Amino acid sequence: MTTNELRENRMSDAADERAARLQAAFGRDLHLHCYHLVGNVPDADDLVQETFLRAWRARDRFEGRASVRTWLYRIATNAFLDSRKAAARRTAPAGDLLEWSTEIGPYPDALLADDPQTGVAARETVELALIAALMYLPGRQRAAFVLRDVHGWTPQEIATALGTPVSTVNSLLQRARHTVRHHAPADPCDWRRPPLTREDEEILRRYADAADPPSLRALLADDVRITMPPEPPVVGIDAVVRFLSRPLDWRTFPSSANGRPALVCYLREPGSPRYEALVVDVLRVERGRIVESNAFVGAHHVAAFGMTATLEP
Repeated sequence: MTTNELRENRMSDAADERAARLQAAFGRDLHLHCYHLVGNVPDADDLVQETFLRAWRARDRFEGRASVRTWLYRIATNAFLDSRKAAARRTAPAGDLLEWSTEIGPYPDALLADDPQTGVAARETVELALIAALMYLPGRQRAAFVLRDVHGWTPQEIATALGTPVSTVNSLLQRARHTVRHHAPADPCDWRRPPLTREDEEILRRYADAADPPSLRALLADDVRITMPPEPPVVGIDAVVRFLSRPLDWRTFPSSANGRPALVCYLREPGSPRYEALVVDVLRVERGRIVESNAFVGAHHVAAFGMTATLEP
């Protein structure tokens, strides 16, 4: 190998090492930002990858006037807006998105960044009602709202990131907040991920083990509902008990997502030699009863929890 080839290899190795350090330092925070923008983990994965690719190509133009995190968020936000241009004229959604939209997916709590001071998972803004509300917003409104009301950027910083006047940013925020108020908890404190309680974990265990209608009824609120897009919701304790009591061969694994208890579920069809990844159930528990189960159907949602597509019996 020639001297020039050795030098080029060393430069390539150094570049790879710098890129790896960048992803290690900011990847998890950036991933959550992308999830707020796109609403599901697979699309957030793609947006993070595109962000780091654009950042690497633009590395020589980074002037250090803002922090690296701010620079990456700006790149990610504009990559998101570029991806939305083709959908700019889409029909505005109507109704409860958690009941019919397949764009939204769960965010595993295990992916949340740790607080550098305590090592404890941060109480991030991953409440499903907020994520669903964000999906009602057009691209620029969504970007402005996430940067301002989730991350705390100033209107001037947002204007710089979006390449638009501050007056436009303020208008975007006003319209976005009006829409979000209709679809998400009014108090921003309720957007944040609460710690799971022992009661939550016990209810999740009993729910996973429930094998008969009386066991299920003891866990469910009278007005419980299951959302499972694109299928219509199942509403009321009687209908939900009938739905859950079907004789199917499940294997389930306890987890947590969006600050709620969750079950990762595999189904074995009759005659099949293995269990197939199928659905993630994210539960909402109030006063000791399950009031809602948001079922996200698809192996890609299971994969977000780091689990395989199939399981042997």
